Amino acid sequence: MLLLTITLLSFKLAKAQTPDDAILMNSGEACVLLNYSDAQFDHYWEGSGLRVNETIATVSRNTVMPMIAVGVIPRLNFYIATPYVQTSSSNPNGGRFAGASGLQDLSLAAKYELIQKESKVGNFSALASIGFSTPMSNYLSDYMPYSLGLGTPQFNYSAIAQYGFKKGPYLRISGAYLWRGYTEAERDYYYNGGSFYTPWMDVPNAFAVNGVLGSWLFGNRIKLEANLNRFQSLSGDDIRAYNAAQPTNKVETTSAGILGQYYPKNLKGLGFVVNHIRTLSGRNSGKLNSTSIGLTYQFGFLKKEK
Repeated sequence: MLLLTITLLSFKLAKAQTPDDAILMNSGEACVLLNYSDAQFDHYWEGSGLRVNETIATVSRNTVMPMIAVGVIPRLNFYIATPYVQTSSSNPNGGRFAGASGLQDLSLAAKYELIQKESKVGNFSALASIGFSTPMSNYLSDYMPYSLGLGTPQFNYSAIAQYGFKKGPYLRISGAYLWRGYTEAERDYYYNGGSFYTPWMDVPNAFAVNGVLGSWLFGNRIKLEANLNRFQSLSGDDIRAYNAAQPTNKVETTSAGILGQYYPKNLKGLGFVVNHIRTLSGRNSGKLNSTSIGLTYQFGFLKKEK
């Protein structure tokens, strides 16, 4: 339950990319992504125990996310994303619970290439990124599992390392630390290992680790990736029996996914991407299955000198 992580899809023709990969665009280039994802779960972990959503059945979360990546100066890229989220369930419990919809968080990020070394066998690169997000609308963060997000400002700091062989395969590892602030609930009391008589909830900080094995095929027109992901809060409480989740919960998830990308030879600048992620294990989280499809378009916005 809690905030279902939005996975920013990587996309690479002519160096178009995201804050979480090892690709950088050249100065004067931009890439736009329009992504749609459908995520669902009918089981969730209450603490470490897996339970069925007997009251609300299957919870759905649909996200439309536009994102743009811009290369401004050499080795430095900037990003902006603004997701629109809609949540619902297959059994609204006689009208007592309804889903929610609206703009979630404004996300800004920058990525810089620290190291780029080439050998006869392959290439090694190391990068660092920093990001910030803040709510774009006055959504209810304590309305779980229907909440659009955590309703708190967040900073994230990431380190990325990738080694790619010249014939196509590559291995990428990244790690991120997420600092979260406070979120305001629509109540004056909550329990988090003790009684708190305030609407302000301290959202736990967290870290995330990601490993990717991928390869480019058919002249860099098709890319395939397999990934393994770990997300873990650094503090927090468990969902109490027969209670709803809340932003103070300690969330842990391990998930695996596959990603495919295709860039038609005769459609310059366009790309298509599909991604599927399944949650393998967790704590205070939904057993989520998510499928995403996306369209990318890359273009130059600065005239090159002759």
